[in-house]
Amino acid sequence: MKNITLGIIAHVDSGKTTLSEVILYRTGIIRSFGRVDKGESFLDNDSLERKRGITIYSKQAVFSYGDTKVNLLDTPGHADLSAEMERTLQVLDYALLIISAGDGITGQSENLWRLLEKYGIPVLIFFNKMDMPDSDRESLLDEARRRLSDRIADFGAERTDEFYDHAAMGDEDSMEEYLSEGKLSDDTIKDLIADRKVFPAFFGSALKDEGVGELINAIDELTLERDYPEEFGARVFKIFRDDSGRRLTMMKITGGSLKARSTLPDGETLSKINQIRIYSGDRFETVPEVFAGDVCAVEGLNESHAGQGFGYESGSVLPVLMPVMRYRAVIGADKDPVICCRQFRIIEEENPELYVDWDEETKEIYVRVMGEVQLEVLSEVLKRRFDLDVTFDTGEVIYRETIEAPVIGAGHFEPLRHYAEVILLMEPLEAGSGLEFAADVDTDLLALNWQRLILTHLAEKEHRGVLTGSVITDMRITVIGGRADKKHTEGGDFRKATYRAVRQGLMMAKNVLLEPYFSFKLRVPAANVGRAMTDLDRMNAVFSVPENSSGYALISGRVPVREAAGYPMELAAYTKGLGSMTMVPDGYGRCRDSEGVIASKGYDPLADTANTPDSVFCARGSGYIVPYDRVYEYIHTDLDALRIEKKDIEDVISGAEVPVLDTRRTRSSGYSLGTEEIDSIISGTTGRNAAAAHKWKSKRKKTFGLQAGGAANSAMHGKGGKTFVPSVFQPEDADYLLVDGYNVIFAWDDLKELALDNMDAARISLLEKLCNWQAVTESEVIAVFDAYRVKGHDTEVLDYLNIHVVFTKEAETADQYIEKFAHAHGKKHKVAVVTSDGLEQIIIRGEGCSLVSSRDFRKKIELI
Repeated sequence: MKNITLGIIAHVDSGKTTLSEVILYRTGIIRSFGRVDKGESFLDNDSLERKRGITIYSKQAVFSYGDTKVNLLDTPGHADLSAEMERTLQVLDYALLIISAGDGITGQSENLWRLLEKYGIPVLIFFNKMDMPDSDRESLLDEARRRLSDRIADFGAERTDEFYDHAAMGDEDSMEEYLSEGKLSDDTIKDLIADRKVFPAFFGSALKDEGVGELINAIDELTLERDYPEEFGARVFKIFRDDSGRRLTMMKITGGSLKARSTLPDGETLSKINQIRIYSGDRFETVPEVFAGDVCAVEGLNESHAGQGFGYESGSVLPVLMPVMRYRAVIGADKDPVICCRQFRIIEEENPELYVDWDEETKEIYVRVMGEVQLEVLSEVLKRRFDLDVTFDTGEVIYRETIEAPVIGAGHFEPLRHYAEVILLMEPLEAGSGLEFAADVDTDLLALNWQRLILTHLAEKEHRGVLTGSVITDMRITVIGGRADKKHTEGGDFRKATYRAVRQGLMMAKNVLLEPYFSFKLRVPAANVGRAMTDLDRMNAVFSVPENSSGYALISGRVPVREAAGYPMELAAYTKGLGSMTMVPDGYGRCRDSEGVIASKGYDPLADTANTPDSVFCARGSGYIVPYDRVYEYIHTDLDALRIEKKDIEDVISGAEVPVLDTRRTRSSGYSLGTEEIDSIISGTTGRNAAAAHKWKSKRKKTFGLQAGGAANSAMHGKGGKTFVPSVFQPEDADYLLVDGYNVIFAWDDLKELALDNMDAARISLLEKLCNWQAVTESEVIAVFDAYRVKGHDTEVLDYLNIHVVFTKEAETADQYIEKFAHAHGKKHKVAVVTSDGLEQIIIRGEGCSLVSSRDFRKKIELI
């Protein structure tokens, strides 16, 4: 018995669920078919579905007929829920497209057809509701051939010469068979259907059970089972939870078999499959093993997601349909937004078409959805599952950005002891293409593992444009160059360089703002056609010449989502309920009011520090920032050697004129430390060291300038005995960062353990971390270590790469040195101190210094 997976696809109110009921009734799965309007249907068994009378979630039923076992997948028909439908397309062998005779070919029907074409799925068509008045078989068939495909053939009619001639038209071998034999064999017809060269059409009425038997026979007689490999493979298309809260992963087995108690990759681990279920409606049976072609739900996976592949199907399938609106969730003041966000995430996991965004700064939750129906369903689900009352604001359109011409993006990341450089060629693609990533680099120049890592970093996040901060799309990004260092390059370095390269390329490119569009079908009384066309023109719509039909005008076209919001209600008002408009997402196009939208967004790409276009280079043991428009001059890759022949790219590189580079970043206080000032502080000290023996080479034998007797007085009081209010700033913003060396070593578990074995090794480890801190923050870092027990030792200052190291003199502790420094410089500069000494903390805060504990500094240094 052959095993096929058949999905039922339709536009809303086409009678899809009724047809499913009749098919299940005729094949013996149910004893009587229920009515959708009465909440009795077998597949629409969720309380929300029965309340609303629509399909919200895809469901499975299994039946056998003739020589065929069918895994039937029923999908939502509403346009707002079409992403749920799209996920099932990944696992279908055939699709059954339902078209209502009363509505004809709607915009949603055309959208579904394009999706089926993209996924390469063979299609059977059923024209439903043929019992309605004025339903004309020939006109429906003619419209379908014009708007969907001229390869649609009427399989409900007698197979005449005209039928065979039409069926064979799209295939040369089939035409030769027809000309020689006068007909086509059943096997040839099956092959034509499977190859999408013929689309069988049937006519009937599901409600009256007319034509359904003929359709079921065709499913048995005209379909072929796929050839599955022996190697295991599976594709996930849905995540859901049962009534007990168990997490279940719906998948189709596409090769080999899967047994209960076996293991599958689950995130970074392996998880055991505790149970395998075969669902039919809300009922299921557990089985010990499933085979290629079966659709099942497995329990035990915690990290799986829709679109994921297992075995030879490794990799994920990205959806075509994407949300076009973004809404802010409004929750009660008594609710913790962090907890609420976790609850949103659970729903997002089960409904990947719902995109949840968390704004860390405002602690607000945003959702990206297809439409208002999805919002209403989300609100009800959150209330039912978590007793969470949620409303949503009016929402905003989701824009996209792309580029108009090719450009080279360059990113370099080289703070001390790190190195990575990435060169990208960014090229525009046709609308709707999405993002494509590739590598075209000689492995002698950049090893294959680094190339793969760059591609991973390109694909792992949504890169934001520079016009409004919207996500970029419709580009091919190719890695054409890059460099690594055998000693200093780490994986994270290429992430930084890749992100910078994308952003730098966008800053140098000709950018284009895109907005989402709806395709629409408008039906208005003939008396209102003038008003409708005026409105469409005002909304910047592109539309066809009106077609007259029985006193109504039919207009189809494309309109920006931003302009069309709310228009169906306006239409119903001025046509007194006689007019109707169906709209479905139809991709993105150029924004008609780019300047206005950009101005209203007020996005500053240079202020977006999380997406910087600037690069980090290194000189004289210290990192420095190179602005994006000077990066071409500083990168280590020879762009001429890449032999990029596009003149417009060369113009971008050669035409960059920018101000002289300042390699020291200006601090937030507006004060920038120079080397002369630092030297003056060092040279002002009392006393000099003789050349002390030490394993580090001393670049400067100076001690930091402190006035004699400058110990702290009256810890919390300044001049005149007035209470002094210490300044508040983060250690990464400090002009000077003083670190109580031994205090930190014995506060950090790893350094403490190392110190017990080798104190020098612990010191070096700490200093290495401080060097990295300085390279990124550009603070003057001073690590202070006690040497007060060393008889005759004078204060010794050494330069270790890009930081300063102080060993205190005899009878002077690190605490005392830091206190003197704070007293001398805390009022003039931003001085931050790292220590966990309680008394010392009180004293240095009294001198206006910022303070961070050793343990908190550990977290900050790991972050940076």
